[in-house]
Amino acid sequence: MKRWPPSPSNQTLSTANGTTPSRHSLVPQDHFYRHVERTLDLSFVREFVHKTYAGGGRPSIDPVVFFKLQLVMFFEGIRSERQLMRHAADRLSVRWYVGYDLGEPLPDHSSLTRIRERYGVGIFLRFFEAIVEQCQQAGLVWGKELYVDATKVKANASLDSLKPHFAVEAHLANLFGAETEGAQAEVDQGTLQAEAASHEPMKQEETHVPTPLPVSLSQEEREELSERNAERHDWIEQLGAQNRSVTGRCYQRIADLRVSTTDPDATIMLHKDGSHLGYQTHYVVDGGKSRIILTVLVTPAEVMENQPMLDLLWRTRFRWKLWPRQVAGDSKYGTEENIVAIEDQHIRAYVPLPDNDHRTEFFSADRFRYEAERDVYICPAGKELHFFHAHSTERQRRYRARAKDCNHCPLKPDCTTSKQGRSLCRSVYEDYLDRVRGYHVTEAYKKAYRKRSVWVEPLFAEAKDWHGLRRFCLRLLWRVNIEALRIAAGQNLKRLLKKRGWGRRPFPTEALCLLFRSLLVVHLSSCVAVPVSSCSGLPSLMNKCEPILSY
Repeated sequence: MKRWPPSPSNQTLSTANGTTPSRHSLVPQDHFYRHVERTLDLSFVREFVHKTYAGGGRPSIDPVVFFKLQLVMFFEGIRSERQLMRHAADRLSVRWYVGYDLGEPLPDHSSLTRIRERYGVGIFLRFFEAIVEQCQQAGLVWGKELYVDATKVKANASLDSLKPHFAVEAHLANLFGAETEGAQAEVDQGTLQAEAASHEPMKQEETHVPTPLPVSLSQEEREELSERNAERHDWIEQLGAQNRSVTGRCYQRIADLRVSTTDPDATIMLHKDGSHLGYQTHYVVDGGKSRIILTVLVTPAEVMENQPMLDLLWRTRFRWKLWPRQVAGDSKYGTEENIVAIEDQHIRAYVPLPDNDHRTEFFSADRFRYEAERDVYICPAGKELHFFHAHSTERQRRYRARAKDCNHCPLKPDCTTSKQGRSLCRSVYEDYLDRVRGYHVTEAYKKAYRKRSVWVEPLFAEAKDWHGLRRFCLRLLWRVNIEALRIAAGQNLKRLLKKRGWGRRPFPTEALCLLFRSLLVVHLSSCVAVPVSSCSGLPSLMNKCEPILSY
């Protein structure tokens, strides 16, 4: 393990009067950072970063000090490492918390940046999960209800940095073309040397393959599952990156045509104050009173909110061993794929469905009655709509009435303008959609939907107003994921510190005394008809009330 410098103990300072108070005594006993140091032991981070350090060399910055500085950055609302070290240089409480004396040089801000990049997303994810695990052990995670939501966050890049994608690729090819040719020549030469040396006897290195866990799957099922997992896009493993393999005939993403030279991963998003480059931060929040954030993911703004929902839910469920009975989200999460997957796991999908039936003035689909035994629809005029195979797809079944029935129907002006007859589309997952529609009239759904707006959205407001989530400071997708994980871990830590005993905070007695004094003067002036200044008994009354007001 890398050798850390010894943490400074209670070193002393020489003052003008000759006394030597210890650094420990200069920080008040009821200070916030004393409470954090007393209730949160960060020594577990050394195990996380053990493999990122060499065995020898000069002593490095203690990982505990690094993560303490990250927490200071969160609690103080600081946005950069440079500003953080300027802040820590003249704050005795911060120096005491990280273990540095007044005469001891603090780490350079560039060292913190290099450490953050060396750790990567994996270490910050383990740190976030360690905080969630402590919250779960403290009884702050309920696990019966989950709430999913996302918020838009501006990127640290301007729209002026957008350039055509082909121009950027041509510039990079022209800039690094010579280096690429030289590197290719070196690779070819190394290949020839390897082929020449391949005839010599070599000792094959042993590779340790992990032992597969016993599962009740046949070889065919195992191969099919492996192939399916290899084809699917894992949003968490890809750190929220867009699935570029999905394309459409009539649709092309703007991000495929234009890219930012400042932050290539940021994409255009529509905000209330115009268009910006940005990301979307996704939260999965527990339904307990503490509102613990269980999973965090940042995606480019072009990724729709419903796309990574299932990966986030399954990650939350299996990572924390939860068995939720319901999942709540807004209308953007109400896709057929999400609803079917959630309902198949015996979890109630409390999400509103998009209303596509009332977009026109014609009769909506709810005016037609479906008879499952005969597989027909009955229109308001009593005519039948039969299954029409020609225009049906794998996900939708189309039903159409006969043209002569519709053309002679007196309700045709309110039903359709087609001369071929009225048609309807029925999803192959209509049973799941009907089940979710049945939830909408229950009190449990209405309560969950009201609770969603006061459970997740205030966490986003807290992170944006107090902890810098309104605009990312870092750039690139993996870096903004680190920033979001740090903020979410700090939000959970605030709830954990409150659970473990925040301590007695100083009460604002002076402000309360001034408030009571002003209220008493107003009350006495309204009780008498003469001015307050002429009341001879008021000063004596105020003197009698002084012990009460100053309590």
